[in-house]
Amino acid sequence: MMRSSQPLTGTNGRRCKEDEKLINATLRPGKRGYIIDTRSLNVAQQARAKGGGFEQEAHYPQWRRIHKCIERFNILQESLIKLVEACNDQSHNMDRWLSKLEASNWLTHVKEILTAACLAAQCIDREGASVLVHGTEGTDSTLQVTSLAQIILDPRCRTIRGFESLVVREWLQAGHPFQQRCAQSAYSNSKQKWEAPVFLLFLDCVWQILRQFPCSFEFNEQFLIMLFEHAYASQFGTFLGNNENERSKLKLVQKTMSLWSWVNRSEELSKFQNPLFEANSLVIWPSVAPQSLQLWEGVFLRWNRPSKFLDEAHEEMINIIKYN
Repeated sequence: MMRSSQPLTGTNGRRCKEDEKLINATLRPGKRGYIIDTRSLNVAQQARAKGGGFEQEAHYPQWRRIHKCIERFNILQESLIKLVEACNDQSHNMDRWLSKLEASNWLTHVKEILTAACLAAQCIDREGASVLVHGTEGTDSTLQVTSLAQIILDPRCRTIRGFESLVVREWLQAGHPFQQRCAQSAYSNSKQKWEAPVFLLFLDCVWQILRQFPCSFEFNEQFLIMLFEHAYASQFGTFLGNNENERSKLKLVQKTMSLWSWVNRSEELSKFQNPLFEANSLVIWPSVAPQSLQLWEGVFLRWNRPSKFLDEAHEEMINIIKYN
């Protein structure tokens, strides 16, 4: 599996023979490859007018291009703002809550990303095919798909150390612009142009898989919540900057402590370990059916305390269980 940004074909159909040779060299004789473009065909065609574009099939004869649309960062940020607004609604009106939740389209984005990741994993696992994933820049939706596909396929990515390595490899080293995407939050009054919950959506997708396969992950939900928190605000330097070049210029290795060195201490590691974990060497296939996807309450409803009535009802239920 490979990842990249879009080819710069433009309206004149420019070619890069070095790219063509490199991509075609990854295929064994008689094998097919799949190019998963995380843009719709219409958006990809529009990109050609701006100098971008997509691979011409004539120059990649063994490759089949598939478009699996994943929304870009501005749409995702609007979706998060609407979701937070819905979660903070104190009207206690069920119809209004469900309407706001649906209008946010958050779970639709989760479904789109998981669907694209499952497609990439199926091409590799069931056909033994090579897969190239790209969007526009190759630093947002591309990373969501490649990361989730590896979690589906590779049991090492479901361990704590393996997942840490995945985040470093597929997000930090690949140049996801954390400083731009996580500049403020959905609670901020001012909206930054480049802000978007791309990494949060990825963590949400991981949580959906974790919930469906609770014994296949070494880490627990709290581990994912911790990563979400540190991506936005952290005393560590791991998520600072937009790429490795910026982090190098800021000398973050010398000036700050790594988040991983703190997490991997035995006294902290125990907080993030899943007691149900049993090593599973099999490929896991998450369901993307509407009834299988749920709102991540641990993140989005974490500050919403239930009413006193619900607290009393819950306490009464515990007492009934205790004495029976």
